[in-house]
Amino acid sequence: MSALLQEVVAIYPAIMPANLTAAQSNRVCNALALMQCVASHRETRGPFLHAHIPLYLYPFLHTTKISRSFEYLRLTSLGVIGALVKTDDKEQLLVVINFLLSTEIIPLCLRIMEQGTELSKTVATFILQKILLDDTGLLYICQTYERFSHVAMILGKMVMKLTREPSVRLLKHVVRCYSRLSDNPSMIFSLTLDARVAQGGTGQNVKVRAQQALKQCLPDQLKDLTFKSLLKEDPSTMNWLRQLLNNLEIDGAILHDEELLPK
Repeated sequence: MSALLQEVVAIYPAIMPANLTAAQSNRVCNALALMQCVASHRETRGPFLHAHIPLYLYPFLHTTKISRSFEYLRLTSLGVIGALVKTDDKEQLLVVINFLLSTEIIPLCLRIMEQGTELSKTVATFILQKILLDDTGLLYICQTYERFSHVAMILGKMVMKLTREPSVRLLKHVVRCYSRLSDNPSMIFSLTLDARVAQGGTGQNVKVRAQQALKQCLPDQLKDLTFKSLLKEDPSTMNWLRQLLNNLEIDGAILHDEELLPK
C-alpha cells in the first residue's frame, strides 16, 4: 500500500497548478484501481479506513478542471470511495459511514453532482445515496436545515439538468436520494426568520418538518410526465418515485399514467 500511496502523493504537484498530463493521470489511476480492490474487500476494508487512505484522494476530488485527464482522476477516485460504501455488511458499512461523515466527502460529492460529467455525477450520487440509506447518514444530513436544504437544492438542479440530458441510471440515484429524505417524518428544523439575528438581535423561531420542506422544493418534473419514458425503462425507479410522492402526500400526474401503474 505504501507504494500505491507514493504514486498518489507524487502527482500532487501536477494538480496545483493544474498541469496534469494524460500519462500522469493514467499512471495514478492505475494505482487508484488497485486501491479500489483493497477498499472493496471485506478483509482489507477496515485497515484501509484505519490508515485514513481515502483522505489522500480528496485533493483529486477538489479539482475542477474539465480536461479528460482530470475527469478520469476524479472518476477513479470516486470509484474508490464507492467501493467502500458498496457492501452488504451492516457493521462494516456503519464504520465506513462514520468515517466518511467525519470528513468532507458530502460537500465534495455535492459539488461533483452539480458540475461533473454524467459518470462522475452518477458515482457521487451513488455515494450520497448509500450514506442516506444508513440511519446515521440520514440523521447527519437532516441534523440542520442548512445541510438538508443544500442536498435538496443540488438534487433539484440535477433534475433540471436531467430534463435536458436524460439518464436512466442517474435519475434512479436522484429519486432514491429524494425518497430516502422523505423517510424522516419526525425530523423538525428550527428556523429563525428575522434577519436581525445576523446583527446580534433576536428573531422569530419557527418549526418546520423535513417532509414539509422537501414537499415545497420538490421539482414539478418529478410530479408530471417529464420523465415518463425513462421511468418506463426502469420500474424500480418508478416504485421509489411513487413512495416519495406518497410520503409527501403529493398527487402527481405521474401516479395516474396507465402505462406506469403497478402491475
